[in-house]
Amino acid sequence: MSEKIVARGLGLTYENEATGSSLTVLDNFDLSVREGEFLAVLGPSGCGKSTFLSILAGLVPQTAGKITVDGEPVSAARQKLGVVFQGYALFPWRTVRKNVETGLEIRGVKAVQRRSEAERFLRLVGLLDFADHYPHQLSGGMRQRVAIARVLAYGPEILLMDEPFGALDAQTRESLQQELLAIWEQSAKTVVFVTHSIDEAIFLADRVAIMGRGPGRVKEIIDIDLPRPRDASLRHSAAFMALRQRAWASLSLELGEALAPSREQHDELTTGAFRA
Repeated sequence: MSEKIVARGLGLTYENEATGSSLTVLDNFDLSVREGEFLAVLGPSGCGKSTFLSILAGLVPQTAGKITVDGEPVSAARQKLGVVFQGYALFPWRTVRKNVETGLEIRGVKAVQRRSEAERFLRLVGLLDFADHYPHQLSGGMRQRVAIARVLAYGPEILLMDEPFGALDAQTRESLQQELLAIWEQSAKTVVFVTHSIDEAIFLADRVAIMGRGPGRVKEIIDIDLPRPRDASLRHSAAFMALRQRAWASLSLELGEALAPSREQHDELTTGAFRA
């Protein structure tokens, strides 16, 4: 499997000219993402997970190192990237269908084709019956599905997802994880998924990159050797629990915690609500 994304020696330092101080967010960050893989990035709050995703999306320029997509600098490959944030970022004055058409409209796709493509992806996320509704008429989970459909309709090769389910209740979150896997299995896109949840990372990913406390760098990559397709029963398997414990042990070193989680932390891990 070829490398789709390569980051080498990536760094980002913010300089405060007024005080003469600086803040290094990423330092010597190395990571490769294979074509067609689902890679999760997991780490403590403030470790630079979202910053890495912003650099990859071309939203923030790095101050050191390099990052490429298919061997090209990010600036030349942005059309290959689609981003889904935790906030839905939908236009409240546009219907669900028109929201999904947004990227196609920017690209100059004709109205008939825009409508056809929007409806195809709304069908994929189970929202075709809500095509003429407005965002305020939908639940949080439905709005996130619209956001995913909008990105998919644009036709990116790579999906960048920054805690897209973080604000949702546990039941909706698990349901959307399952839907996302089904979409990914059909589309064969490359996915980079930032999350705070150990369970979410293990359930979704082929590999999990664990970041150390800032300045951020990858400290360990865990191969998730679990069968696909995956369903909810997998979360209770011995193999899943062993991977969860390994990831927790790695993270706990960064958090200054004991290797064995407390009962409260164990419950958070089980529900996928852990927030390092």
